[in-house]
Amino acid sequence: MPTLVLKLSPLQNPERYQALASALTDLTAQLLRKRREVTAVIIDDLPGARWHIGGAPVAQPTALLEISITEGTNTEEEKVAFIAAAFAELQRQLAGDGVLATASYVVVRELPASDWGYGGRTQQARKLALAG
Repeated sequence: MPTLVLKLSPLQNPERYQALASALTDLTAQLLRKRREVTAVIIDDLPGARWHIGGAPVAQPTALLEISITEGTNTEEEKVAFIAAAFAELQRQLAGDGVLATASYVVVRELPASDWGYGGRTQQARKLALAG
């Protein structure tokens, strides 16, 4: 049940949002072994004047991708592979032949199973129900 929040600049068209959501969902399923049907991708685009790096408005494509997953469900190697592949996909889709701003990030957040869930049930409750 990962949740991905992508903030990007500059503004994109609806087809780009769909392509980004699809590619990030694929990477999440393939590299982190997460279920596609409960993977949510939220995209928030910002004009360059609202995103600053080093105190100045961004001058090139920029991205911040944060993914929340349940703590302990992925290895360090899987997370490293996801970060690299997600960054490469953002680079490909947002910068084309150019480059993303150096201060573009991919962050993996691990949350305790008791601290989040979907459909009104925590991940911990789901795990306990399967074990019982």
